[in-house]
Amino acid sequence: MESLFGASRRTTAGGGFDSLKRLGHISPAVQSHLKHVYLTLCSALAFSALGAYLHIALNIGGTLTTIGCLVAIAFLISLPASQHQERNRFALLMSAALLQGASVGPLVDLVLHLDPRILVTAFVGTAIAFGCFSAAAIIAKRREYLYLGGLLSSALSILLWLQFAASIFGHYYFTFELYFGLLVFLGYMVFDTQEIIERAHHGDMDYIKHALTLFTDFVAVLVRVLVIMLKNAQAKSQEDKKRKKRY
Repeated sequence: MESLFGASRRTTAGGGFDSLKRLGHISPAVQSHLKHVYLTLCSALAFSALGAYLHIALNIGGTLTTIGCLVAIAFLISLPASQHQERNRFALLMSAALLQGASVGPLVDLVLHLDPRILVTAFVGTAIAFGCFSAAAIIAKRREYLYLGGLLSSALSILLWLQFAASIFGHYYFTFELYFGLLVFLGYMVFDTQEIIERAHHGDMDYIKHALTLFTDFVAVLVRVLVIMLKNAQAKSQEDKKRKKRY
């Protein structure tokens, strides 16, 4: 028995040391880059929350804010990643996040009217999932998950067709598209994190563009989680109303 426990301890310790060794492969420059990326991501999420609040207060979210968000992102990507344009690109990212939050505002408003706990649960769940998948990508061996790029691109193409089918055939395709899209963007969290690390190893230190990539993943997952929880809550409330009518 002692030998078994000793072996298990060595295995557990070995696995932990292996993870630390893999993390050690990330150079200090890349680690610093990741800190900038995640701090910028947090700022973008804060501006997105502000955008959602502005919609609730002023009812500004809609088609125009969505178009404005896409224009800001396109303009950001078109600018060169230089110190001269750093402030402009950062401002464009925050503007895009603000407009994205306003665009998601109607969904957030609907959730708050039904049950505010859904919003808190969805955000915390998305944040935990993001942290876990990002940590898995950081600790993993270099390039271990980059093979997912082809699979995820194909899945994204399928997702676009599913969205088109859902607009025509309705409920069942929409439900499948929600869950399928959730899996796709959870996969992108892992892939994009490891791709950012790999690009940083090759000298690409564009933390603003990398934060934009992770912000897109985070919002895509959060929106789908919100819609799924909202649909479940609505279905439950309808069942409760039917039961009350029976009795």
